[in-house]
Amino acid sequence: MRGSEIRRTFTSFFEERGHKLLPSASLISPDPSLLLTTAGMVQFIPYFLGHAPPPAPRVVTVQKAFRTTDIDLVGLDARHLTFFEMMGNFSFGDYFKSEACAWGYELVTERYGIDPDRLWVSVFETDDEAIEIWADEVGIPRDRIVRRGRDDNFWWTNAAGPGGPDSEIFVDRGPKYGVEGGPEFDEERYLEIWNLVFMQNEVSDQGEVVGELPKKNIDTGSGLERVAVVLQDTPTAFETDLLWPLVAMAEELAGRKYGEDERTDVSLRILAEHGRATAFLVADGVLPSNEGRGYVLRRMLRRMVSHARRLGIDGMVTETLARATVEGFGEAYPELVENRDYVVQVMASEEDRFRATLRQGLVLFEQEVDRATGGRLPGDVAFRLHDTHGFPLELTRELAADQGLEVDTERFAELMEEQRRRAREAAKKVAVGTGSFVAPETEFVGYERLADEARILAILDPGDTELEVAEEGQDVRVFLERTPFYPEGGGQVGDTGVIRSTGGVVRVTDTQPAGPGAIVHIGTVQSGEVRRGEWAQASVDADAREATARSHTATHVVHWTLRNLLGEHARQAGSLVAPGRLRFDFSHHQALPRDVLEEAEYVANRRLADDDPVRAYETTMDYAKSQGAIGLFGEKYGDIVRVVEIGDYSRELCGGTHVPHTGKVAIVRVLGEGSIGSGMRRIEALVGPDALRHVNAEHRLLEEVAAALGAGDPGQAPERARRAIERIKQLESELGKIRKGDRASLVDTLAARAMPVDGVSLVVATLPGEDADGLRELAQALRSRLERDGPGAAVLGNADGGRALLVAAATPALVQRGVTAPALLEPAARAVGGGAGGKPILAFAGGKDAAALDRALATVRVRLEELLRGG
Repeated sequence: MRGSEIRRTFTSFFEERGHKLLPSASLISPDPSLLLTTAGMVQFIPYFLGHAPPPAPRVVTVQKAFRTTDIDLVGLDARHLTFFEMMGNFSFGDYFKSEACAWGYELVTERYGIDPDRLWVSVFETDDEAIEIWADEVGIPRDRIVRRGRDDNFWWTNAAGPGGPDSEIFVDRGPKYGVEGGPEFDEERYLEIWNLVFMQNEVSDQGEVVGELPKKNIDTGSGLERVAVVLQDTPTAFETDLLWPLVAMAEELAGRKYGEDERTDVSLRILAEHGRATAFLVADGVLPSNEGRGYVLRRMLRRMVSHARRLGIDGMVTETLARATVEGFGEAYPELVENRDYVVQVMASEEDRFRATLRQGLVLFEQEVDRATGGRLPGDVAFRLHDTHGFPLELTRELAADQGLEVDTERFAELMEEQRRRAREAAKKVAVGTGSFVAPETEFVGYERLADEARILAILDPGDTELEVAEEGQDVRVFLERTPFYPEGGGQVGDTGVIRSTGGVVRVTDTQPAGPGAIVHIGTVQSGEVRRGEWAQASVDADAREATARSHTATHVVHWTLRNLLGEHARQAGSLVAPGRLRFDFSHHQALPRDVLEEAEYVANRRLADDDPVRAYETTMDYAKSQGAIGLFGEKYGDIVRVVEIGDYSRELCGGTHVPHTGKVAIVRVLGEGSIGSGMRRIEALVGPDALRHVNAEHRLLEEVAAALGAGDPGQAPERARRAIERIKQLESELGKIRKGDRASLVDTLAARAMPVDGVSLVVATLPGEDADGLRELAQALRSRLERDGPGAAVLGNADGGRALLVAAATPALVQRGVTAPALLEPAARAVGGGAGGKPILAFAGGKDAAALDRALATVRVRLEELLRGG
């Protein structure tokens, strides 16, 4: 059986037994405690726990699954995979052990056609009931039923949730794959193809049983790749029809053959397996990054690139492997086909970036390998590769292992910590501008209040010179020991307002960070003078701050809306949050259709109208991640972060200011959406009163259009406009016919005036009022008329608008005699101060000397005679 047939056989078998076929869930796990979907049961955890009703008592799926623990092992042997397809049948409080065991045996022996004498089963060591079912009800000989301990036969997700004892089905692949004796002796020969979990327990995050589930359930998992190995009788999954096309593609790229050299085979397996796995990750919305699942993707793509180099592949590899994955798996997983271009773009872009880095870093690596002593690559080298060339430590260790070297990871860790310490110290001494001024730290109190008293710690002029006093009209940068002014960051613009001292007022036009812990107020002394060291009242423009807060909360709601409508890949990649308006950049592979954009606007406004509370709190980065908080792509965060929650749906890392309830935002009006680069989109919108003002302006415009069209009701305007356009088109058509008739008459008149020149008919005329298009059309019409009588040419011109314009048309017969339209126009073009150009049968010329048009046209006959003589 081919892989596609195995899928269909499995799902149809259980559909015949009352199971509802459900699609695979995303690889991005719905369970925040899991990085990626690791098994078919993950999407059903709420049903097992009794937290939600299942869609049916019995379901069957083929689930995309991903296990990150095996990344480093992929390629080193012929067994480990990161991505795999898990076929499973599930019962939510319906049938239990007897049916699950009997159906498993029936499918394996009757539908797959595996000889019953080749089957072994394992059970949890205390599960006597399962043994009796397998032996007495199914008919498995007791000497082929193996009891195994908790590590082998108790299943859970490795996180708090459902679990239970399991029973596995093994197939004896024969003596060529290992020693005899059963799964206890050799799991290469006795290959597990199915795990039947009797899901009845609730377990802690340590895997300890803490209670019973509300109902007894069945959760099974049968790896498609393993079943294919058995049914196609291949040594490994890489020789099955699921992965072999990708191995063959890697062979073609490398110009190498699989099976001739183990080092080559390792790299070919990595390209095939990682090529498939990364394509599936990207199709589900995972993007390369330096954290979480994005780091898993980046790490695998970089591993592919390094092994492509090992194979001597000079060109790109990811696009070829991605397209091969889509071709091989697109029928079963339509999201691959739908996102083909996006997948290719993301993978190729990441490959291209890392290839440049890899080339530079490998020069250093190879130099240091030659210098390495004692079988170790110094930690200093690994640190330089990481710090300068972006090499992950894992990549350096792999490359070193290829050369028989270990990496001094202890020294690497020391250098990393030293770098962090230097960064912390440097953060206290950040210079502003190009001078040597050290910015003092500022306490930010802007979350709690919009005005506060503080001492002026420093004043700078635009050239970074420290001032004791600044006078009226001077541009300044002011540092306070405490401020309510929010410094620009996270997309939010800096606050504006005033700083009032006893002697003067500074109008603050912007507030910026001046290094970690430092804030600079940029503005102009509006009146009086301000002095360093005196006390001042710092007051934020409350209206502007409130409008900005509305925009920031609206940005979070728009972010959630896009992820909800488009998928989790639509992640924020940048923003501008300003009073009354926002700009939001996000990752997505194509333009949003108008209906999707309108739906996004509607959903966002519906959420705002719910008047959900907006809550902000500080916590550890680890806890924020555990709660599903989303950070800005590319942004760096410390160990303590600020989380902003909106209702029960939006949770983001954010240092910005927000309204207390979404109802205060009022409305969001989306102005448009467009591309800002490959795979990146941008939405711009107005917020609150500014949005309402825009809606009113649009309404007024519609009323004016309706009035101009004579429509009493604005709703009638589109139909009136359509009718008006149709009428205009009709009139233009009629006018065109009239003009066509007039032009035909004009062409006849001009052709009748043609002068003979050595067997050539020549028309030269000035046509006032004709633009370039008109002259061209007439010249071409004349050429068609003249060629009825043999070779001919027409040169037309006008001098309207202060410029001279000339067009020449030559018949094919004249071109055959060596006279082209551009050559014919050359003297005339020089006469009006320009040049001639075009095709042999049609040429154009123009110049600023309109007064010379008649003189220019007078040169045409002489030029024609010259060309006919071969001059």
